[in-house]
Amino acid sequence: MCEVTKVNEDVVFSVKQQLPDVTNVAKIFKALADETRLKIAYALTIEEELCVCDVSEIIGSSTATASHHLRYLRDLSLAKSERKGKLVYYALADHHVNKLVKIAYEHAIEEGEKIGENS
Repeated sequence: MCEVTKVNEDVVFSVKQQLPDVTNVAKIFKALADETRLKIAYALTIEEELCVCDVSEIIGSSTATASHHLRYLRDLSLAKSERKGKLVYYALADHHVNKLVKIAYEHAIEEGEKIGENS
C-alpha cells in the first residue's frame, strides 16, 4: 500500500479514456470460473469436438448437466454446436477461446510451481 496518496491525474485520465467496456469480457471469465465449464473447455482443447454423452462422462455428470453447461458456453459464444444425426457435438467457438483456456492453465501451473518454491 502506498504511504502517500498522490494521484497522477494525467495518467489516470489517459487510462480512463482508453479503458473499453469490459462487460462481455467479465461474462467470459465468469463462465470459465466455474470448474465444470472450465473442464469442458479444456477437454475441447484436447479433442476438437465432443458429443454431449462424451462430455458427461468426462466431467462425471448426467447428460442433462453436461448439456446445461455446454449451452451456457454456447450462449456466450465460447462454444459452438452441430447436430450429427441424433447426437449433438460441441467444439470451442474459435482459436481465441482455445488460447485463453490453455494460457490460463499454463499460468496456473507456473504460479503453482512458484508457490511450491516459496513453501
